[in-house]
Formats: sequence, C-alpha cells, structure tokens
Amino acid sequence: MAKKILIIDDDPVVVKYLETLFIDNGYETATAFNANEGFEAAQREKPDLITLDLQMPEEWGPRFYRKLSKSEYKDTPVIVISGMSGQHAIKNAVAYISKPFDPDKLLGVVQKALKGSG
Repeated sequence: MAKKILIIDDDPVVVKYLETLFIDNGYETATAFNANEGFEAAQREKPDLITLDLQMPEEWGPRFYRKLSKSEYKDTPVIVISGMSGQHAIKNAVAYISKPFDPDKLLGVVQKALKGSG
C-alpha cells in the first residue's frame, strides 16, 4: 500500500510541484494551503508523513506543529520545507530542507523518514 504524504504550503506552485514529485515516485498525496486546513487534512487523511512550510498566512508552521504534537498525530514524521533559515522551533522535525530544494535530496529524506516510521 502506498504511503500518504500531506503537503502543507501556501504557495500553489510548490504544492503542485511536490504533489507531482511524490505521485511520480509512488506516494499518495493530500494537500493543504494553510495550517488550519493542514490540521483538518491530517485528521481526515491520516498521513504517514507531513511536509510543512513555516511561513504561511493565518497560522505559522510552528503553531501548527505544536498543535499536531499535542494530538494523536504527534508521531507522524514532519519534514520542514521553507525559505526561512534556521530551525524555527520545530525541534522534532525529521529534516529541515530549504527552498529552493533538490528533489532527489528531498525524496531521499522522505524515504528514510518513512522507513523509520514502519
């Protein structure tokens, strides 16, 4: 069964790119364009992994992450993909990838994270 990745980013170009990259590599995807949508999508889709942008309108990535870490999805691996430098209070993220990113590097991190999550 294909692993499902939830993509949370406010930039539709980035979302479409990640969606295509993951689908082309055998993953299922779900998308959200802000943190509130992201949290609802996590509950609905039960993803195996989440990619999270930090700078989004309404609610920042770190706030979403705090909310996630207090929910039943606290063990879902999160990969931060952001144009901001530094870790920005997401200390348990499995990886921090800055934009623009190398798709092969990202896929490697995703595969490693999903292996670790069983």
